[in-house]
Amino acid sequence: MAKVTIIGATGQVGSYVAHAVSQFPHVKEMCLFGRPGNEQFLDGLAHDMMDSFAARGTNTVVTFGTDPKDLKGSDIIVLTSGIPRKADQTRLDLALENARIVKVYAEMVGRMAPQSLLLVVTNPVDIMTTVALKYSRMMPNQVFGLGTHLDSMRLKACLAEFFNVHVSEVHTRIVGEHGDSMVPMWSATTVGGVSLDNLMDAGSIDREGLIDRVKNSGSYIIKSKGATVYGPGDAIASLIRTIVEDENRLLTVSSNLCREKFCYDGVCIGVPARITRNGVFPIGVKMSDSELEAFARSVKIIKDITDEVFDILDKEAA
Repeated sequence: MAKVTIIGATGQVGSYVAHAVSQFPHVKEMCLFGRPGNEQFLDGLAHDMMDSFAARGTNTVVTFGTDPKDLKGSDIIVLTSGIPRKADQTRLDLALENARIVKVYAEMVGRMAPQSLLLVVTNPVDIMTTVALKYSRMMPNQVFGLGTHLDSMRLKACLAEFFNVHVSEVHTRIVGEHGDSMVPMWSATTVGGVSLDNLMDAGSIDREGLIDRVKNSGSYIIKSKGATVYGPGDAIASLIRTIVEDENRLLTVSSNLCREKFCYDGVCIGVPARITRNGVFPIGVKMSDSELEAFARSVKIIKDITDEVFDILDKEAA
């Protein structure tokens, strides 16, 4: 039985994740965590969820708090706090602003719940995962980010639509950055167990068009309805279910690279990883030459910005 804590539960994604995760049988406590001053909102949210649980017959205990000690005993902590990117804001500016937020919470988690698993959702998620890993001082298998898990699911849905099959028949992955330099692993994509290149209709797929659709999906939803909630919310919930039920699934999340498996280190980025109750363990995979080149470019982009962020944070702390 697990205690799951959502940092940033007052946000739309955080509150939806809390509600989605609370239905899992192995989650005994859902802790809604927010900033001091938000106690009334959190109390109202907790009561609303308890009413929902009564209606659907869920026996999960709901608690809330704003004190760091409320993190104690958490098995999984989801960090959603951060600010959205403004229209005129560079990626570095956003990364720096959110890194200051993530640093504070990561240090808090490292002090109060060092045995927990920390799932980072704050964007830019690959950079924020590296920040969380550094300042929490937790083990690499304990800290991971949503990364390209949602992007992979979006590509899966696009391919299922194209071939007119159930989404469970499609297996595909996007690695690298959760952003413009993401890398689709066409070489590892299958439909109904058949390699994509061995399917008669595969030649008519507009692969660049599909990836552009995946890249722009979040922006389109935000422009249309103001925020992405259900897609990322259920993607996060699926990761938590995988952990609490110890499913040993292979999913693509932002993980700390080790040189032995990926030829790079010092950065977190989307790669296939085995996810268990004990944490996240990246799996080395073979890629085509073009995929390897694109992955190397993606790693460099993320590492360069991450290094800049750390240089500034170190100067601010001096």
